[in-house]
Amino acid sequence: MKIKNIAIIAHVDHGKTTLVDCLLRQGGVFKTHELEKVEERVMDSDDIERERGITIFSKNASARYKDYKINIVDTPGHADFGGEVQRIMKMVDSVLLLVDAFEGPMPQTKYVLKKALEQGHRPIVVVNKVDKPNARPEDVLYMVYDLFIELNANEYQLEFPVVYASGKAGFARKELTDENTDMQPLFETILEHVQDPDGDATKPTQFLITNIAYDNYVGKLAVGRIHNGTLKRNQDVMLIKRDGKQVKGKVSVLYGYEGLKRV
Repeated sequence: MKIKNIAIIAHVDHGKTTLVDCLLRQGGVFKTHELEKVEERVMDSDDIERERGITIFSKNASARYKDYKINIVDTPGHADFGGEVQRIMKMVDSVLLLVDAFEGPMPQTKYVLKKALEQGHRPIVVVNKVDKPNARPEDVLYMVYDLFIELNANEYQLEFPVVYASGKAGFARKELTDENTDMQPLFETILEHVQDPDGDATKPTQFLITNIAYDNYVGKLAVGRIHNGTLKRNQDVMLIKRDGKQVKGKVSVLYGYEGLKRV
């Protein structure tokens, strides 16, 4: 099975979580009879997030498209939780940069884009909410390009692909004049422009921990990405802390993400 790893970054309220929900729905996460029962903002599982209507913690999920598993990380768009965005940049191979088709780039847009560019990513720019009456996608795209230049993007990064979308209406389009009503063009753009993971399974295991989760049965879980080597149950490992201290351990259980579920 082929894999693509992406994060979705944006300023708060630019429609990021709504777009992720749409990708999950159209990416086969929910069966047909489940779709009507799924509430909006399925990635905002925390009570505080649902109450405030913003994403605070990075969330992991996956969608299927053709013969690919697309791992999706939904990141916070609020400046108060920017540290979550910074940690997740090393976990993915590219990002979807969402920008509101009326507001254009905002302060947090600059922050999250700067972190993505510093990591060497070439974002896929998604101009969102193009179906709104006051949308001005062409002007916004020029503003995005100017922001890339301001942040010293290299020539490769400046050749970013662009998709026009409405997460609320459930469509993504390569051109504003297109009339398709699904997210297929965005899926295709991800497959075309996001690099496959480049780790070497024959090398010693290197696993970068980016977050800590909790399971009622297992306890604390390390969430991250395997950069080289492999991991399996009962494997002996060495945890290297930031201060260089080494702690011996053993892998007791392994989880991946299928849709929204940890399996």
